[in-house]
Amino acid sequence: MIFVSESARAYWAVMLFSIDFEGRRILGSGGIADSLVRACYQRHSSVVHVLHHGWTAGSSSKTIWVGCDSRRVSDGTLWGVIDLETRELRYFVAVAEELHFGRAALRQGIAQPPLSRAISLLERRLGVRLFERNRRGVALTDAGQVLLREARVALDAVSAAATRTQQAGEQGRSLVLVSKAGASHDLVQRLLDAYAQEAGAAPIEVLLCEVGEQAGMLRNGKADVALMHHPVDDLAGFDTKALRTEGQVAIVPAAHGLASRSQLTLAEISDVADLPMARWPRLEGGYPDGPGPEVHSQSQLAQLVALGKALLLIPASSRAWQWPEHVAVPVIDAPDVTTLIAWPAGDPSPAVAALLHACENICDT
Repeated sequence: MIFVSESARAYWAVMLFSIDFEGRRILGSGGIADSLVRACYQRHSSVVHVLHHGWTAGSSSKTIWVGCDSRRVSDGTLWGVIDLETRELRYFVAVAEELHFGRAALRQGIAQPPLSRAISLLERRLGVRLFERNRRGVALTDAGQVLLREARVALDAVSAAATRTQQAGEQGRSLVLVSKAGASHDLVQRLLDAYAQEAGAAPIEVLLCEVGEQAGMLRNGKADVALMHHPVDDLAGFDTKALRTEGQVAIVPAAHGLASRSQLTLAEISDVADLPMARWPRLEGGYPDGPGPEVHSQSQLAQLVALGKALLLIPASSRAWQWPEHVAVPVIDAPDVTTLIAWPAGDPSPAVAALLHACENICDT
């Protein structure tokens, strides 16, 4: 007979079967509630009582003849699933992004000791080390890197569930389209014009963001649809429709020797001693190695190119934002880039479906 307390599931169960001391099930049936389990309840742990004799119907107690001591087991041992709370995921993400418990605690509005205890408890429950702690600071382990990626997705999904549920109850709400600032300007304008002709078209709000931010805004519910680029952007979990496929150009300073070229190759722009390639953050975070400056915004990049400090490779249509100090040169062997409209996987809402219908009239692919 095993009695299990499992706080993450907010219930107590008694599994009526016997096990040996190695934890193997011998026989069993059903499940009932029991006050002993509630008495033994401990947050984030499961308590197992092994009884060598069964419970006789009609007896005054369901917990007689306890034949051995209670044993604490991980939440996943009996059920195969460990339920994680959004609160502890937020704590973990804060520490993982700050790599400093003090700053993470300030960010979460709590004291450092309870945050440290929560992370230690999370590691015990998962059975893995999430952080390496030493005098030099805090670093993510391989397991921590995996949880950071998955936790961000899970928290975005929870946020999106609340946001989209609230939006579903709003009358006449706008459809929110997010696009990278400076990218696909003509395509955005054509899409807005085509959508305006759709019967029952909702008001549409355009959000402009920095490179790589569209995916997060779709996942957390801040946007309904996004203009994104393959193979550049993170498209996991989205349905997409291709709008345009095009080549790429190098944006170089007008005063540089490369500006006079009619075309370039990847090899010619990858190792220019006085004009390194600007480095964008990777999808999983961090920057690739290289001598070029780390950039995170279009305006920062535009000024670095104008000052002769960097060059960049972008889809040909994105050069609409280039400054007078810039020159765009085609890169003939660069991979093509496809501009897509993306939305959360599944059946689109009527407003999104109308926008997708409007896309039929503007596709260049």
